[in-house]
Amino acid sequence: MKYMKPYLFSIILFFSICYHGFSQQESQYTQYMYNTITVNPAYAGSRGMLSFTGIYRTQWIGLEGAPETMAFSLNSPIGIRGVGIGLSFTGDRIGPSTENMVTADFSYTILLERDTKLSFGIKGGFNSIDVDLSRLNPETINDPQLTDVNRMAPVIGTGIYLHSDKWYLGLSSPNFLETEYYDDVQVSTATEKSHFYFIGGYVVDLSQNLKFKPAVLAKAVKGAPLALDLSANLLFNKRFTLGAAYRLDAAVSALAGFQITDQLMLGYAYDYDTTDLGNYNSGSHEIFLRFELGTRQGGTVNPRFF
Repeated sequence: MKYMKPYLFSIILFFSICYHGFSQQESQYTQYMYNTITVNPAYAGSRGMLSFTGIYRTQWIGLEGAPETMAFSLNSPIGIRGVGIGLSFTGDRIGPSTENMVTADFSYTILLERDTKLSFGIKGGFNSIDVDLSRLNPETINDPQLTDVNRMAPVIGTGIYLHSDKWYLGLSSPNFLETEYYDDVQVSTATEKSHFYFIGGYVVDLSQNLKFKPAVLAKAVKGAPLALDLSANLLFNKRFTLGAAYRLDAAVSALAGFQITDQLMLGYAYDYDTTDLGNYNSGSHEIFLRFELGTRQGGTVNPRFF
Protein backbone atom coordinates (compact mmCIF):
# COMPACT_ATOMS: atom_id res chain seq x y z
CA MET A 1 0.00 0.00 0.00
CA LYS A 2 2.97 2.30 0.52
CA TYR A 3 3.39 2.33 -3.26
CA MET A 4 -0.19 3.31 -4.03
CA LYS A 5 -0.48 6.29 -6.34
CA PRO A 6 -1.07 9.54 -4.38
CA TYR A 7 -4.41 10.28 -5.98
CA LEU A 8 -5.81 7.00 -4.71
CA PHE A 9 -5.51 8.34 -1.17
CA SER A 10 -8.08 10.99 -2.12
CA ILE A 11 -10.46 8.24 -3.20
CA ILE A 12 -9.94 6.33 0.06
CA LEU A 13 -10.42 9.53 2.07
CA PHE A 14 -13.53 10.41 0.11
CA PHE A 15 -15.26 7.06 0.36
CA SER A 16 -14.29 6.63 4.02
CA ILE A 17 -16.92 9.26 4.81
CA CYS A 18 -19.48 7.92 2.35
CA TYR A 19 -23.05 7.20 3.36
CA HIS A 20 -25.51 7.05 0.48
CA GLY A 21 -23.27 9.37 -1.50
CA PHE A 22 -21.32 11.04 1.31
CA SER A 23 -21.86 13.01 4.50
CA GLN A 24 -20.20 16.39 4.81
CA GLN A 25 -19.13 16.77 8.44
CA GLU A 26 -18.22 19.89 10.41
CA SER A 27 -14.66 21.00 10.99
CA GLN A 28 -12.66 19.89 14.00
CA TYR A 29 -10.17 22.05 15.89
CA THR A 30 -7.50 21.18 18.43
CA GLN A 31 -7.65 24.70 19.88
CA TYR A 32 -11.41 24.47 20.36
CA MET A 33 -11.15 26.20 23.74
CA TYR A 34 -10.31 29.48 21.95
CA ASN A 35 -12.76 28.98 19.07
CA THR A 36 -16.03 28.34 20.92
CA ILE A 37 -18.12 30.72 18.80
CA THR A 38 -17.97 28.31 15.84
CA VAL A 39 -19.79 25.56 17.76
CA ASN A 40 -21.92 27.53 20.25
CA PRO A 41 -23.68 30.81 19.37
CA ALA A 42 -24.37 31.50 23.06
CA TYR A 43 -20.65 32.34 23.41
CA ALA A 44 -21.13 35.60 21.46
CA GLY A 45 -20.16 38.59 23.59
CA SER A 46 -19.27 36.47 26.64
CA ARG A 47 -15.74 37.89 26.91
CA GLY A 48 -17.19 41.37 27.37
CA MET A 49 -15.23 42.95 24.53
CA LEU A 50 -14.86 43.05 20.77
CA SER A 51 -13.09 39.82 19.86
CA PHE A 52 -11.80 38.76 16.44
CA THR A 53 -10.46 35.24 15.89
CA GLY A 54 -8.89 33.54 12.93
CA ILE A 55 -7.80 29.92 12.64
CA TYR A 56 -6.12 27.92 9.91
CA ARG A 57 -5.83 24.13 10.02
CA THR A 58 -4.15 21.82 7.57
CA GLN A 59 -4.68 18.15 8.38
CA TRP A 60 -2.71 15.01 7.52
CA ILE A 61 0.24 16.74 5.83
CA GLY A 62 1.49 14.82 2.79
CA LEU A 63 -1.84 13.12 2.09
CA GLU A 64 -3.41 14.38 -1.11
CA GLY A 65 -6.96 15.61 -0.67
CA ALA A 66 -6.68 15.90 3.12
CA PRO A 67 -8.89 18.43 4.99
CA GLU A 68 -7.93 22.09 5.02
CA THR A 69 -9.91 24.66 7.01
CA MET A 70 -9.96 28.43 7.45
CA ALA A 71 -12.31 30.12 9.92
CA PHE A 72 -12.85 33.74 10.94
CA SER A 73 -15.23 35.13 13.53
CA LEU A 74 -16.11 38.41 15.17
CA ASN A 75 -18.23 38.76 18.31
CA SER A 76 -18.98 41.44 20.87
CA PRO A 77 -21.51 42.73 23.39
CA ILE A 78 -23.46 45.61 21.84
CA GLY A 79 -24.23 47.82 24.81
CA ILE A 80 -27.73 46.45 25.40
CA ARG A 81 -27.73 44.63 28.71
CA GLY A 82 -27.09 40.92 28.18
CA VAL A 83 -27.03 41.01 24.36
CA GLY A 84 -24.12 39.81 22.24
CA ILE A 85 -23.74 39.36 18.49
CA GLY A 86 -21.30 37.57 16.23
CA LEU A 87 -20.44 36.88 12.62
CA SER A 88 -18.54 33.81 11.38
CA PHE A 89 -17.12 32.42 8.16
CA THR A 90 -15.78 28.88 7.73
CA GLY A 91 -14.20 27.46 4.60
CA ASP A 92 -13.51 23.72 4.31
CA ARG A 93 -11.80 21.73 1.59
CA ILE A 94 -11.54 17.95 1.66
CA GLY A 95 -10.82 15.80 -1.37
CA PRO A 96 -13.15 16.85 -4.20
CA SER A 97 -15.45 18.94 -1.98
CA THR A 98 -15.39 22.58 -0.96
CA GLU A 99 -17.77 23.89 1.69
CA ASN A 100 -18.30 27.50 2.83
CA MET A 101 -20.53 28.66 5.65
CA VAL A 102 -21.48 32.19 6.70
CA THR A 103 -23.49 32.67 9.89
CA ALA A 104 -24.63 35.39 12.27
CA ASP A 105 -24.94 34.79 16.02
CA PHE A 106 -27.17 36.33 18.67
CA SER A 107 -26.94 35.69 22.40
CA TYR A 108 -28.76 36.82 25.49
CA THR A 109 -27.20 36.44 28.95
CA ILE A 110 -28.84 36.44 32.37
CA LEU A 111 -27.07 36.71 35.73
CA LEU A 112 -27.79 33.71 37.96
CA GLU A 113 -25.43 34.57 40.82
CA ARG A 114 -22.73 37.15 41.41
CA ASP A 115 -20.18 35.24 39.33
CA THR A 116 -22.36 32.89 37.29
CA LYS A 117 -24.08 33.66 33.98
CA LEU A 118 -26.33 31.68 31.67
CA SER A 119 -26.35 32.56 27.98
CA PHE A 120 -28.77 31.50 25.28
CA GLY A 121 -27.79 31.73 21.63
CA ILE A 122 -29.13 31.28 18.13
CA LYS A 123 -27.24 31.03 14.85
CA GLY A 124 -28.50 31.59 11.32
CA GLY A 125 -26.96 31.73 7.88
CA PHE A 126 -26.27 29.64 4.83
CA ASN A 127 -23.98 26.85 3.73
CA SER A 128 -22.72 26.14 0.22
CA ILE A 129 -21.16 22.91 -0.96
CA ASP A 130 -19.39 22.19 -4.21
CA VAL A 131 -18.22 18.69 -5.11
CA ASP A 132 -16.07 18.26 -8.22
CA LEU A 133 -15.84 14.49 -8.67
CA SER A 134 -13.51 14.85 -11.64
CA ARG A 135 -10.79 15.55 -9.06
CA LEU A 136 -11.00 11.88 -8.07
CA ASN A 137 -9.45 10.92 -11.43
CA PRO A 138 -12.19 8.42 -12.33
CA GLU A 139 -11.34 5.82 -14.95
CA THR A 140 -14.71 6.42 -16.59
CA ILE A 141 -15.12 10.18 -17.00
CA ASN A 142 -18.85 10.02 -17.81
CA ASP A 143 -19.78 7.53 -15.11
CA PRO A 144 -23.46 8.38 -14.29
CA GLN A 145 -22.87 7.29 -10.67
CA LEU A 146 -20.40 10.18 -10.23
CA THR A 147 -22.37 13.43 -10.23
CA ASP A 148 -21.05 16.84 -9.25
CA VAL A 149 -22.82 18.80 -6.50
CA ASN A 150 -23.21 22.58 -6.33
CA ARG A 151 -25.87 23.52 -3.80
CA MET A 152 -26.76 25.95 -1.01
CA ALA A 153 -28.76 25.32 2.15
CA PRO A 154 -29.91 27.31 5.20
CA VAL A 155 -28.19 27.03 8.57
CA ILE A 156 -30.06 27.30 11.88
CA GLY A 157 -28.40 26.48 15.20
CA THR A 158 -28.79 27.07 18.90
CA GLY A 159 -26.88 26.68 22.15
CA ILE A 160 -26.68 27.39 25.87
CA TYR A 161 -23.54 28.45 27.74
CA LEU A 162 -23.22 28.44 31.54
CA HIS A 163 -20.06 30.18 32.73
CA SER A 164 -18.14 32.19 35.29
CA ASP A 165 -14.59 33.58 35.29
CA LYS A 166 -13.30 30.16 36.37
CA TRP A 167 -15.34 27.54 34.52
CA TYR A 168 -17.77 26.95 31.68
CA LEU A 169 -20.24 24.37 30.35
CA GLY A 170 -21.97 24.45 27.00
CA LEU A 171 -24.42 22.40 24.94
CA SER A 172 -25.18 23.28 21.33
CA SER A 173 -25.99 22.31 17.78
CA PRO A 174 -24.51 24.82 15.28
CA ASN A 175 -26.89 23.53 12.61
CA PHE A 176 -29.75 21.22 13.50
CA LEU A 177 -31.10 21.13 9.94
CA GLU A 178 -30.31 17.91 8.08
CA THR A 179 -30.01 18.69 4.39
CA GLU A 180 -29.80 16.19 1.56
CA TYR A 181 -28.40 17.40 -1.75
CA TYR A 182 -29.74 15.81 -4.95
CA ASP A 183 -28.48 15.55 -8.49
CA ASP A 184 -30.52 16.17 -11.64
CA VAL A 185 -32.21 12.76 -11.43
CA GLN A 186 -33.13 13.24 -7.76
CA VAL A 187 -30.57 10.82 -6.37
CA SER A 188 -29.11 11.84 -3.01
CA THR A 189 -25.42 12.65 -3.52
CA ALA A 190 -24.50 14.40 -0.27
CA THR A 191 -25.97 14.75 3.21
CA GLU A 192 -25.43 17.51 5.77
CA LYS A 193 -25.81 15.95 9.22
CA SER A 194 -26.75 17.62 12.50
CA HIS A 195 -23.90 17.84 15.03
CA PHE A 196 -24.30 18.17 18.79
CA TYR A 197 -21.54 19.52 21.03
CA PHE A 198 -20.82 19.47 24.73
CA ILE A 199 -17.95 21.62 26.02
CA GLY A 200 -16.55 22.18 29.48
CA GLY A 201 -13.51 23.62 31.22
CA TYR A 202 -12.23 24.71 34.62
CA VAL A 203 -9.39 27.03 35.67
CA VAL A 204 -7.34 26.09 38.73
CA ASP A 205 -5.03 28.67 40.35
CA LEU A 206 -1.86 26.73 41.17
CA SER A 207 -0.03 29.90 42.22
CA GLN A 208 -0.17 33.63 41.59
CA ASN A 209 1.56 33.23 38.22
CA LEU A 210 0.48 29.74 37.20
CA LYS A 211 -2.97 28.53 36.15
CA PHE A 212 -4.10 25.09 35.02
CA LYS A 213 -7.11 24.44 32.84
CA PRO A 214 -8.46 21.03 31.82
CA ALA A 215 -11.11 21.11 29.08
CA VAL A 216 -13.31 18.69 27.17
CA LEU A 217 -15.24 18.72 23.91
CA ALA A 218 -17.60 15.92 22.85
CA LYS A 219 -19.16 15.84 19.39
CA ALA A 220 -21.98 13.53 18.34
CA VAL A 221 -23.32 13.04 14.83
CA LYS A 222 -25.53 10.30 13.44
CA GLY A 223 -23.58 7.70 11.48
CA ALA A 224 -20.19 8.48 13.06
CA PRO A 225 -18.46 7.48 16.31
CA LEU A 226 -18.58 9.86 19.26
CA ALA A 227 -15.67 12.31 19.00
CA LEU A 228 -14.05 13.17 22.34
CA ASP A 229 -11.29 15.74 22.81
CA LEU A 230 -9.52 16.11 26.18
CA SER A 231 -6.98 18.87 26.79
CA ALA A 232 -4.95 20.41 29.59
CA ASN A 233 -3.23 23.79 29.45
CA LEU A 234 -0.90 25.70 31.75
CA LEU A 235 -0.87 29.51 31.72
CA PHE A 236 2.41 31.09 32.89
CA ASN A 237 2.54 34.73 34.03
CA LYS A 238 -0.69 35.41 32.13
CA ARG A 239 1.34 35.34 28.90
CA PHE A 240 2.57 31.85 27.92
CA THR A 241 0.39 28.81 27.41
CA LEU A 242 1.61 25.22 27.06
CA GLY A 243 -0.60 22.18 26.84
CA ALA A 244 -1.42 18.75 25.49
CA ALA A 245 -4.55 17.15 24.09
CA TYR A 246 -5.90 13.73 23.22
CA ARG A 247 -8.55 12.97 20.61
CA LEU A 248 -10.13 9.59 21.30
CA ASP A 249 -8.87 6.93 18.87
CA ALA A 250 -7.52 9.65 16.58
CA ALA A 251 -4.59 11.83 17.68
CA VAL A 252 -2.40 13.29 20.41
CA SER A 253 -1.51 16.97 20.30
CA ALA A 254 0.87 19.60 21.62
CA LEU A 255 -0.35 23.19 22.09
CA ALA A 256 1.43 26.48 22.68
CA GLY A 257 0.23 30.07 22.93
CA PHE A 258 1.66 33.51 23.55
CA GLN A 259 -0.16 36.68 24.59
CA ILE A 260 1.95 39.01 22.44
CA THR A 261 0.23 42.17 23.68
CA ASP A 262 -2.82 42.85 25.81
CA GLN A 263 -4.86 42.75 22.61
CA LEU A 264 -3.13 40.07 20.51
CA MET A 265 -2.73 36.33 21.13
CA LEU A 266 -1.08 33.75 18.88
CA GLY A 267 -1.52 29.99 19.26
CA TYR A 268 -0.19 26.86 17.55
CA ALA A 269 -1.08 23.16 17.77
CA TYR A 270 0.42 20.04 16.26
CA ASP A 271 -1.48 16.75 16.01
CA TYR A 272 0.14 13.34 15.67
CA ASP A 273 -2.21 10.80 14.15
CA THR A 274 -2.50 7.60 16.22
CA THR A 275 -4.50 5.65 13.62
CA ASP A 276 -3.17 3.57 10.73
CA LEU A 277 -3.57 6.65 8.57
CA GLY A 278 -0.64 8.11 10.52
CA ASN A 279 1.67 5.89 8.46
CA TYR A 280 0.89 7.98 5.40
CA ASN A 281 0.98 11.57 6.70
CA SER A 282 3.19 13.90 8.74
CA GLY A 283 0.59 15.11 11.21
CA SER A 284 -1.65 18.19 11.31
CA HIS A 285 -0.88 21.86 11.98
CA GLU A 286 -3.17 24.55 13.36
CA ILE A 287 -2.52 28.28 13.82
CA PHE A 288 -4.80 30.51 15.89
CA LEU A 289 -4.90 34.30 16.15
CA ARG A 290 -7.09 36.42 18.42
CA PHE A 291 -7.30 40.21 18.49
CA GLU A 292 -9.39 42.03 21.10
CA LEU A 293 -10.21 45.58 22.10
CA GLY A 294 -10.59 46.28 25.81
CA THR A 295 -8.60 43.41 27.35
CA ARG A 296 -7.27 45.31 30.37
CA GLN A 297 -9.14 44.72 33.61
CA GLY A 298 -7.94 46.58 36.68
CA GLY A 299 -4.51 47.14 35.10
CA THR A 300 -3.82 43.43 34.43
CA VAL A 301 -4.20 41.20 31.42
CA ASN A 302 -7.53 39.39 31.35
CA PRO A 303 -6.69 36.00 32.97
CA ARG A 304 -9.37 34.08 31.07
CA PHE A 305 -8.15 31.72 28.40
CA PHE A 306 -11.51 30.47 27.19
